[in-house]
Amino acid sequence: MNYLSVENLSKHFGDKTLFENLSFGLAKGDKTALIAPNGAGKTTLMRMLALKEDSDEGIISKATGIRIGFLEQQPVFDEQLTINELINGSHTHVLQAIRDYEAALEKQTGHFSEQNRRELEEASARMDFMKGWDYERRLKQLLDRFAIYTHDQQIGTLSGGQRKRLALALVLLDEPDLLLLDEPTNHLDIDMIEWLEGYLRQTNITFLMVTHDRYFLDRVCNNIFELSFGHLYHHKGNFTFYLQKSQEREETLRIEAAKAGQLLKKELDWMRRMPRARTTKSKSRIDAFYELKERASQKRNQQQISLGFSMNRLGSKILELQQVNKKFGDTTILDDVDFMFNKGERYGVIGKNGVGKSTFLNLISGKIPPDSGKIISGDTVVYGYFTQESFSVDENKKVIDVVREIAEVIPMGGNQTATASQLLHRFMFPAPMHHQPVSLLSGGEKRRLFLLTVLVKNPNFLILDEPTNDLDISTLQTIETYLQEYKGCLILVSHDRYFMDQVVDQLLVFEGDGKVRGFVGNYTDYREYVLEQAKEKAIELAAEATEKESLSVKDVTVKKKRSYKEQKEYEQLELEIHTFEQEKATMEVAMNSGLTDYVLLEKQAARIRELIQLIDEKTMRWLELDEIGSTN
Repeated sequence: MNYLSVENLSKHFGDKTLFENLSFGLAKGDKTALIAPNGAGKTTLMRMLALKEDSDEGIISKATGIRIGFLEQQPVFDEQLTINELINGSHTHVLQAIRDYEAALEKQTGHFSEQNRRELEEASARMDFMKGWDYERRLKQLLDRFAIYTHDQQIGTLSGGQRKRLALALVLLDEPDLLLLDEPTNHLDIDMIEWLEGYLRQTNITFLMVTHDRYFLDRVCNNIFELSFGHLYHHKGNFTFYLQKSQEREETLRIEAAKAGQLLKKELDWMRRMPRARTTKSKSRIDAFYELKERASQKRNQQQISLGFSMNRLGSKILELQQVNKKFGDTTILDDVDFMFNKGERYGVIGKNGVGKSTFLNLISGKIPPDSGKIISGDTVVYGYFTQESFSVDENKKVIDVVREIAEVIPMGGNQTATASQLLHRFMFPAPMHHQPVSLLSGGEKRRLFLLTVLVKNPNFLILDEPTNDLDISTLQTIETYLQEYKGCLILVSHDRYFMDQVVDQLLVFEGDGKVRGFVGNYTDYREYVLEQAKEKAIELAAEATEKESLSVKDVTVKKKRSYKEQKEYEQLELEIHTFEQEKATMEVAMNSGLTDYVLLEKQAARIRELIQLIDEKTMRWLELDEIGSTN
């Protein structure tokens, strides 16, 4: 069953064409990722599918009765509302269904009528459709899962990460038939991401997702849509399969373009010598020439970031923390932490949201002071700090002026220099974009420009706080290569497990309550270590339980006969079990007799459940006493 169908969809911004004549469908059970470079129109396409933005041409249609849930890349809420007010306003249809059901149920306690019965049936059907039966339980579970605990907090006081997590919780709470998710893993800690992986793997969930998280793509998706040069390619498989097929396709197109170029030389010579009298045959050959020219002129090489910055000399003394303490209110971030960073070390920082990872980065970069203790930085250390916060620059400023404010000419590796314009070219900003205002850049392009402003200062100690958010996969791969060859110190906070595995060799694990633990290895090494520790603990607990059970059995076998009191209890239990069994049988007959009084039926069903529990409990006790044996 096709949930969503798209035919000949096109979108233009002025002279720029994002895509033309896109056609595709999303069927029930499809778990699809949309992959494209920054600025190719991923977010625009997602907003069009969610009917938040108009297309220039084309048709978007959904199956009747299909409910769509949309997670925006940058969720927008009413700043004045509290979280509770937002929830109540966002889910009025569910809350109304719950109120209608409660009202219909209340009427059943009075005079029963056929109309009351119909109202209750209709209200129950709406509860089924809206998934309202366990609404409150799911709401609490999702808000807790995404670390949203204070529900009377005003939206305007939430951070960007909290807003994204709140929006994700509300979208999942609705349990729509089709999910449209734009960068769902941004601002989630690794535990949350792994939970979301498991949730989206469920067979009854259908989604289209934009994400750069390669582990996530590999483990969750069974379809890949690749938006490349304005065309959409469909790959039936996971991310690894897509990489293979995409590379094969691009290589084939490159070879075809090269062959067309060779043939074009021959046809061009014919065009120059062509007689004035044009026959039908020659006209056909002319048309073929222009098609060949277009094919030969296609440039299929995807533009790549070029990183070749020099690095300031780094001395032997880097950074040292001596008994550092930091608190925010009742939350302890660091508790008497001692640590020393050595030359060339590269650390990943992991831990749940709220344990103080970003605060730690602000401490070591000197943005905020510690409550006590010392943070000593070497004289030669030049920090480059890429934060997860929004790029704080005047949005009306031209792109090239943002770089020129740092320097007009920047020293590069190998005693070379580069102008601001040349640097922008290296960072995939073509000449027409240099004099555009920053406001016209996509989210990923703004992040790329921010990264450029950090690296042009030639830092020898890089501090990267969630650098992968909103960047396309090609850019991430280039940054990975650069960081693997980087000779300075590196501290990285990232929820992107693949990225972290590629560039760090040690971890700082923030465990909460100010405790920070070091670990030698990358994230996958740490995950395997944690699983192994958990397995050993489970084996240890199982052994303890077996030992206790063995001792308990010995205690029972020592006792061969029931006491007088136990004998009386044993006999009483037999009578009670028999009585409860008879009552249960009588009530089951009554319920199957065609009775239509819903209130009475509900009471009888509740009593049967109670009887079943009583019979089970008393039977277990009777079996214990029966094993002991009689004193008579």
